[in-house]
Amino acid sequence: MTPPTGSSGETGVPESGGETAELDLGVSPEPPSNGDRRVGAGLRLPDPVPIEAGTEDAYAIEIRAKSILNRVPGESGVPFEWTLNPYRGCGHACRYCFARNTHTYLDLDSGHDFDSKIVVKVNAGQLLRRELASPKWRGEPVAMGTNTDPYQRAEGRYALMRDILTVLSERANPFSILTKSTLILRDLDLIESAAAVTDVSVAVSIGSLDERLWRTVEPGTPAPARRLEVVRRFAEAGIGCSVLLAPILPGLSDSPEQLDRTVGALVEAGAKSITPLPLHLRPGAREWYRAWLQREYPSLVPLYARLYRNRAYVPESYQREVVELVEQACRAHGMPRESAGGTRETPERAAPETAHEQLSLL
Repeated sequence: MTPPTGSSGETGVPESGGETAELDLGVSPEPPSNGDRRVGAGLRLPDPVPIEAGTEDAYAIEIRAKSILNRVPGESGVPFEWTLNPYRGCGHACRYCFARNTHTYLDLDSGHDFDSKIVVKVNAGQLLRRELASPKWRGEPVAMGTNTDPYQRAEGRYALMRDILTVLSERANPFSILTKSTLILRDLDLIESAAAVTDVSVAVSIGSLDERLWRTVEPGTPAPARRLEVVRRFAEAGIGCSVLLAPILPGLSDSPEQLDRTVGALVEAGAKSITPLPLHLRPGAREWYRAWLQREYPSLVPLYARLYRNRAYVPESYQREVVELVEQACRAHGMPRESAGGTRETPERAAPETAHEQLSLL
């Protein structure tokens, strides 16, 4: 892959979940006149030579996208029709991230390249303003954070979300945000302004309060205790913050004691709702997570082989057990029943197990 240096052409690159985003890799902002290619957030602009996959280099790959709103196919089974992703790749470096495989469409790998070679859609706000102004746009809700985190580290340098939120607020267009980052608090003022004119939904992902587990499985994210502050601040602001108790990792964060402790902290912080989601492993993430598991927790490899076999999701029986434990914890800590959500079945999740499935490692 060659970084953008001139008008070398255009290419269409599919997003995850069936989305499609056409990226113009031939146009990029000019590098700083002083020759300093550092852009912050642990990234730098690449030199004008091909970017090699599998290297340790961390880059911000600035591109000018041709579109920013992605329509989600109806058969995907998700509760939203439109998504917006200002970044590709994610510096959170979560071992299990389901979006990892999208980097292979750029001839980059789904492992370290996904964590360190971040595609930045520098014209995201400009594109959104144009697309929302189109007579064809019907003001449908826009979901952000469904693929990669819009508040990952690169956002600290590029601040694309401030333009995006400003445009959405000006158009009174409903939206939702899912993040693991405390950086969202930077934009609390804009989110409050938007909530005054349209429907706004904010959610934070917190899978566990275990600090040791967090450091190895989500090394680029803020600590879980800091994410609790996001929940608390949005509750105090009157907007509310839902929590995805996700991912729940078999053998690592799924014990009754761990779930009860996490739920208790979420309720105390003022979580609007809690939805437990066990880990799912798609191609790309599957291989990366397997390597991490073999390195860090080799004794759990047989458990994962039994649970996942050749599928992305754990068996329904495991899902039900986890949901019941979380619901019990919610009741014990005084959260209303309707605020303790369960997993929503999709065709892939609900697929019956068959006797001829091979017991293979992940």
